[in-house]
Amino acid sequence: MSRKPGKGYYIDGEFVPQGSELDRQFRAELKGTEAASRTDLKRESEDLQALGEALLALHGDALEQLPLSHALHNAILEGKRINARGGGRRQRQLIGKLMRQQEAETVEAIRAAIALQHGLSARDKATLHLAENWRDRLISDDRMLDQWLDENPGTDAQQLRALIRQARKDAVAEKPGGQPRHGRAYRVIFQLVRDELRKPA
Repeated sequence: MSRKPGKGYYIDGEFVPQGSELDRQFRAELKGTEAASRTDLKRESEDLQALGEALLALHGDALEQLPLSHALHNAILEGKRINARGGGRRQRQLIGKLMRQQEAETVEAIRAAIALQHGLSARDKATLHLAENWRDRLISDDRMLDQWLDENPGTDAQQLRALIRQARKDAVAEKPGGQPRHGRAYRVIFQLVRDELRKPA
């Protein structure tokens, strides 16, 4: 009988066991400290779980237009049908797990659809667009890091540099001429930038 996988997380669809050598290397690359990196992973996991649960309230037309994986799409439809308390909780956990396997572009499309349905304020929408713009500029242009740090001196510069390096590695296409893949670092840069932009001036 196969054993159930232990604690861990997914990076680009690959399960990384907590405490493994790959886990330690990834955390060291991102933050340099195990505790801080674990906090980031937990925050990202909770964020994706909440985002997945919000999909359950998304209207049918908006849901159908999203580029969801087949498994996640089916899990959402099943979750909309389930009324039982225990079954609903297990279904939400499954949705959260599948959310962690989605491409960064899909996660952003989900955020945009939910934001549109919930009618975010113009200021909130502008902040999200600005965060996406900064993330892309930081990854594509070395000069943007100095500009960002000048405008946002409270940012952890070491963490952001490590995230940018990792995002660039992740973005290399798997095959010549293929589409680049965005990994966890791409999403974390967006979250870091967004949170910094939301701070009061």
